[in-house]
Amino acid sequence: MLRSVRQWPVATRMVVSALVLMLLVLPIAGGVLAWNFREAVNTSFNDRLESLLDIVIAGTVYVPASDRLAMERELGDARFTRVYSGWYWQVRDQGDRVTTSRSLWDLRLPVPQAGGLSFQETSGPQGQALRVVSRQVRLANAPSTVQVSVAADLSGVNQEVDRFEALLAGSLATLGVLLLAMVWMQVRWGLRPLRRLEQSLGRVEAGQQQLLDTDLPEELARLAQAINLVLERDQRLIERGRATAGNLAHALKTPVSVLQTLSERLPRDQQGAFQAELRRLNEAVRHHLARASAAGPAGLGGAINVEEALEPVLAALRTLASRRGLAFESVLGVARPVRVERQDLQELAGNLLENAINWAESRVRLSVEDAGTTGCQLQVEDDGPGMSEEQCNLALARGARLDETRPGSGLGLAIVGDLVALYGGSLALGRSPLGGLQVTVSIPGE
Repeated sequence: MLRSVRQWPVATRMVVSALVLMLLVLPIAGGVLAWNFREAVNTSFNDRLESLLDIVIAGTVYVPASDRLAMERELGDARFTRVYSGWYWQVRDQGDRVTTSRSLWDLRLPVPQAGGLSFQETSGPQGQALRVVSRQVRLANAPSTVQVSVAADLSGVNQEVDRFEALLAGSLATLGVLLLAMVWMQVRWGLRPLRRLEQSLGRVEAGQQQLLDTDLPEELARLAQAINLVLERDQRLIERGRATAGNLAHALKTPVSVLQTLSERLPRDQQGAFQAELRRLNEAVRHHLARASAAGPAGLGGAINVEEALEPVLAALRTLASRRGLAFESVLGVARPVRVERQDLQELAGNLLENAINWAESRVRLSVEDAGTTGCQLQVEDDGPGMSEEQCNLALARGARLDETRPGSGLGLAIVGDLVALYGGSLALGRSPLGGLQVTVSIPGE
């Protein structure tokens, strides 16, 4: 799981981190705002109840003649006159004297034990949630202190808080979506140069251009320039290696030919050993020069047309087969360019066909087909004696020969095997429908 997270795209990592941050910050901010609003509404509600309490205290008098408590003024709020409206006031002394608002009817509010200003919440006549504010005061001529209380229904406060919290939740959710969309747009815009660099690298890999574009932001431009320097240096090294291999082959050809000619002047008992060593030298030089000149997978090179690349090889080998009285067939069924170095493909096909011509009785056939997006599969067949499974394994060994009477060095299949391994492909030997050997080479593409 940890490895998969590490492999997330940069854009995904940035968007997910922003989403996590918003999921942490927005709920906390929403909770703080909701708490502050609730406290502000409750404080305002309490202040209003205190104001009403002061009005009730100011309007309450004790009437000695009738030994009762009375309210001299109206509060100016119709809710205190409507029965069970949820808004009530009550004045009660230490005895049985009590007076209430008409809205309270025949019910009574609870009397707190505290003497000062106090707030409490209780249930109303019809189950309403009430907030009661009370204060103990002494009225003029009253025989004892009285407890004055004002109660109000909390449903209005709760509804107001609920509406605010719903609006806040919707607003924060909308804000979160907008912020996430803006973060995504910012990430897309910020990573656009990286996508351009990736596209440029794809064009270089496909052979559509030689170097990366450097029309990028400063940091990526320096990176592209550094990569271009590496590409140019690697290309020079490859070209230098191929040129060196060609020069070495040309330089060794003449001395080996001279030594071969001189060996014929030696006594017969010495010619065999001398010429055997010359053959070993020639085979080793050919093998290592073939590997040195091989480019390997065209990771940053262009794709080639198989028919054009193999045309000179097929022309030469068709002539050779004709001289030996062999029918030469070739079927090139590759419709798209293949990501293989031209020289490597020629080396593969040339070695396989030369080996088939050496062993064929009357027919040699080459077929090339698509394999993957940019890969190919070569199949060379002949109607010669073929090989057993043990002989197939032996033939892949470097320089191994099953018949010393046939011309050749025995390096053909070994060189092909090395080239195929260089491309990460596969080489298989088997029995051909023609009756001889069938060699199948698969070079993977993208």
